[in-house]
Amino acid sequence: MRGFKAFLLRGNVVDLAIAVVIGVAFGVVITAFVKDLVTPLIAAVGGKPDFSSLYFTINKSRFLYGDFIDVLLAFVLIAAVIYFFVVVPYTALVERSRKEPPADPTTKKCTECLSEIPKDARRCAFCASPQTAPA
Repeated sequence: MRGFKAFLLRGNVVDLAIAVVIGVAFGVVITAFVKDLVTPLIAAVGGKPDFSSLYFTINKSRFLYGDFIDVLLAFVLIAAVIYFFVVVPYTALVERSRKEPPADPTTKKCTECLSEIPKDARRCAFCASPQTAPA
């Protein structure tokens, strides 16, 4: 029993359980958003929000291709909502926070010919003019 308790209280098991619960809740929110807001918008433009009644029959067997269209459309819409409302903003936020301070310059411009020379150079390698001592 002690080993089982240690297993359950490990950080990664608890983190995984929390991630699953939050993932399910997030999935419900995204599904509701698509079903209640995005699909009616598409229906307002396209005219038909539900394709489940579409089917064809071969040898008394019904092929409900409308259900497949509904599921496929829901998948594409959910993927688009997740990408545009979660992935893109999250990526922008991460990129903004990763801005590194500029590195110390290792070169400077020659005061005479404006060539790139090492920061600590006392004479330009291109025009041989003396340079001021680095500060």
